[in-house]
Amino acid sequence: MEVKGWKYYHHAAIPNCAPHEAPDLQSVSSGEVWKIDGGRPIFASWTLDFDCPEETDWWYVIKDAPFDISALKAKRRYEINKGIKNFEVVRINPEDHKEALYDVTEAAYSAYPKKYRPTMNKEFFFRDIRDMWKNSVAFGAFSRETNKLCGYALVSRQSERNLALWSLKANPQYEKFAVNAALVEGVLRFYSEFLAGDGYMCDGARSINHETAFQDYLEKYFDFRKAYCKLHVKYNPKIKYAICCIYPLRKFLRLFDFVGIVHQLNSVLKMEEHSVARSKKTQKSL
Repeated sequence: MEVKGWKYYHHAAIPNCAPHEAPDLQSVSSGEVWKIDGGRPIFASWTLDFDCPEETDWWYVIKDAPFDISALKAKRRYEINKGIKNFEVVRINPEDHKEALYDVTEAAYSAYPKKYRPTMNKEFFFRDIRDMWKNSVAFGAFSRETNKLCGYALVSRQSERNLALWSLKANPQYEKFAVNAALVEGVLRFYSEFLAGDGYMCDGARSINHETAFQDYLEKYFDFRKAYCKLHVKYNPKIKYAICCIYPLRKFLRLFDFVGIVHQLNSVLKMEEHSVARSKKTQKSL
């Protein structure tokens, strides 16, 4: 069933609203969220107190001011300028470049660890371009030397105040030429007027499922920052008891994180750790 304000994503039910907006929790209280279209979620997760002044165990990585390359250290300016020199970043119509977009995505996924490497299917990918990408603005990074598409980024509007940088993929072969730097700089330049106002761009919440340093890269090179918040998790009643039993074994299970299904379970247990830590901290303050 369709549950207003919520969507199914990777075995979880998550809100459709922007990070700074409070989700409607009525469907969580009523249990409707466990019957959401797309699958049977193991848990529902949401955040509150967006951009709170205290440092918490959970955050979003955001950019809420125009990018100023002159404020960076020389080494970082050099890396970004290298990307600008090697690639032209422009807005594209994905339908016009779907074969090249598929090739970039396949190459990017080939560098992922096997435990969470997605399986590529060209038919499904083209369908996603047609159906899922239509509400996003797509940017392509083209080699200035060969005019080959070497990377892309997707940005969607979540609210009047919020943009989501929800996908950025590059062919690893061109990373040494700073294709990622070119893409991020191009996207931020395109949205500089939006960021000069009350708006912000979000790269997502803290990453626990993927082993990536990309959010650190955004903070270091492009002055993104952490917007701290408070994570809440509620488990599907059908598996809540199992999580309670497995939770004490979480450190042992991390030894087997190289196994795909164990890695997914460990991601859930990490979220539970953050939720438990927040609850304990709240109780101490009372």
